[in-house]
Amino acid sequence: MKTRVVITGLGIVAPNGHGLEAFEQALRKGESGIRFIPQMKELKLGCNVAGVPQNIDEISKEYFTEEQLFAMNSSIKYAGIAAIDAWRDAGFEVPEPDSDTVEHDTGAIIGTGIGGLDTVGEKLVPLTDAGKARRLGSTAVEQIMASGVSAKVGGLLALGNQVTTNSSACSTGTEAIIDAVLRIRSGLAKRMLAGGAEGATPYIWSGFDAMRVLNRTRNDEPEKASRPMSASAAGFVPGSGAGILMLESLESAQERGARIYAEIIGGAINCGGQRQGGSMTAPNPISVQRCIRMALEDAGISGSDIDAINGHLTATFADPHEIRNWSQALERSPEDFPLVNATKSLIGHGLGAAGGLESVACVLQVYKGFVHGSANCEDLHEELQPYAGSIVQETRETPELTVQAKASFGFGDVNTCVLFRKWQD
Repeated sequence: MKTRVVITGLGIVAPNGHGLEAFEQALRKGESGIRFIPQMKELKLGCNVAGVPQNIDEISKEYFTEEQLFAMNSSIKYAGIAAIDAWRDAGFEVPEPDSDTVEHDTGAIIGTGIGGLDTVGEKLVPLTDAGKARRLGSTAVEQIMASGVSAKVGGLLALGNQVTTNSSACSTGTEAIIDAVLRIRSGLAKRMLAGGAEGATPYIWSGFDAMRVLNRTRNDEPEKASRPMSASAAGFVPGSGAGILMLESLESAQERGARIYAEIIGGAINCGGQRQGGSMTAPNPISVQRCIRMALEDAGISGSDIDAINGHLTATFADPHEIRNWSQALERSPEDFPLVNATKSLIGHGLGAAGGLESVACVLQVYKGFVHGSANCEDLHEELQPYAGSIVQETRETPELTVQAKASFGFGDVNTCVLFRKWQD
């Protein structure tokens, strides 16, 4: 018997809302968090819009001391706030900084794709090039190192189990959740905080802009810029923030009488080897389908048991291919296809944070019984017309929703799929 893993806490810092209530309402109402970013225009990027969490400087003061903030960039702030919220939501108190207690049964796997580049671009490179490296101070390394997001959380919450950061491009956040599930299943931890965080800075987004994979056709209409599954989709909108889940063994959760949001019943991670149509930037369709089937096998269910899909769906040429891969992997025809939505239509593509942000959305939907609408796909892509009845454009109340699948696909031809089920003892 596998150790059952449940979700007992959630934390979210999203472009369209901080906190579960605000985020849920934004999803239900179709409120976009994508805005015009003047700095992007000043830097002459083709894309001038992005999803950036709002009022973070003020919110941060409620979570961190001035001394702590001195050593934090945007990705670390997002991760810290979301982790503390998930911790409290799970029923724990944040330890005092001078406490001697270490939480040896709890760890964290919090991933990031390119977080920390704001520190690199604004401080490290300019000061080093100017021969003023001494002015970087003693906190530069902890802000620049990839593991800064998990290391900071580990210190804030006195975590004593595995504390690490993974990085697998756009699969990062979902991969972190699956890795955390495996650690709990193996008996090495009772609880794990898991998800992803990504900073907000043009130093992250400019490379994608140079690849011409960002939307540049709707700079004057930010809320309409992110268009997954649309015939007029013209690239993704960059996003940022953090989504973190508290995963816990069922035994531990029941022992302490914790509220359970949902159960993670299966997951899978693989790579397409950049063969069979896969490349550094495009997924191998055979491996995508294999990943989905592996997750089903891990859960002990069939494709017919999937009620809804929260896709990767970035608003690029890959969207129709993704839906086709789901159809083949689940062995579900367009007439029998699960409900499908794209959270990126409201918050943009959070890169390393995407899987965490979207997994929080999935858990809320399974727990509350709704599927939020996908914005901006009223002009559905021609290849997706047969699936029109399953593509949710206006939020639907779905009390029958039991299993929702979440997948993420990243540069390097890496794939992840996780399955959330409504809690049932």
